[in-house]
Amino acid sequence: MYELSLMCPEDRVETLSDALDALDALSVSVEDADAQTDAEQALFGEPGMPPPKDGWQRSRVLALFAQQAQAQEALDLLSAQDFFAGCQVLGVAAVPDQDWVRLTQSQFTPVEITPEFWIVPTWHELPAQATRVIRLDPGLAFGTGTHPTTRMCLRWIARQAAAPGLGRVLDYGCGSGILAIGAAKFGANDIDAVDIDTAAVESTQYNADANAVQLKAGLPDKAGGLYQTVLANILATPLKVLAPLLHSYVADGGQLVLAGILERQAQELKDAYAPYLALTVADTEDGWILMTGAR
Repeated sequence: MYELSLMCPEDRVETLSDALDALDALSVSVEDADAQTDAEQALFGEPGMPPPKDGWQRSRVLALFAQQAQAQEALDLLSAQDFFAGCQVLGVAAVPDQDWVRLTQSQFTPVEITPEFWIVPTWHELPAQATRVIRLDPGLAFGTGTHPTTRMCLRWIARQAAAPGLGRVLDYGCGSGILAIGAAKFGANDIDAVDIDTAAVESTQYNADANAVQLKAGLPDKAGGLYQTVLANILATPLKVLAPLLHSYVADGGQLVLAGILERQAQELKDAYAPYLALTVADTEDGWILMTGAR
């Protein structure tokens, strides 16, 4: 494979990326050319939602082609376009063959939730201090323990191990099932995990079986009755829309736990849930917050 590397201003990123895709690039990626410098810019957006801008002030656009001739032909065609003005060619370079499976695996290492509670890919040895472990490999569904929202939810679950415990649990928007599995590891034994994505439902059941825990995975209509603990790690906007529904699942004295929320969105969530219960910020990490409320 060969990589075509270009530098372009922010307002050309989308046009250039679309053009490379039309020229049969195998993949197109965009990076901050000033990453790891004082000029680095952070583009924060909610998971699953588009970022606030298409690129950085100085964006490095990388396109992969199967053959060097294809990369060169794409460069020649792009250079003749009006929109290429202001762009800079960084070069065409061969990409050495690698063991891509091993390379991908090397990017996922054990994740510490607490000193005793870890998320560990199946290809890694268990940390010596780990007494509770979720075995989980990266897959199609969100939730590997690497994102701050997932870690905060799992830390909250770990803190509930003492009385009164988690009780009956609903994981709404379960993704990989990591929160439901975490609840099972800390004593919950009546767990429903639901998601609108059938791939997530399948992933949850697979991961539960791999971790030898019992839960019921299904589409949202499988949730029913009241729960002592309701977990929802999704996005701020759907969390606001779902406020009446999620509240309706919380038993008297139960806990609602919400994540996928940026710090600046805290008041929006408090306002959305005010008719039902009072939310407070229970944890924060890297610009994300965990909010909880008791019924």
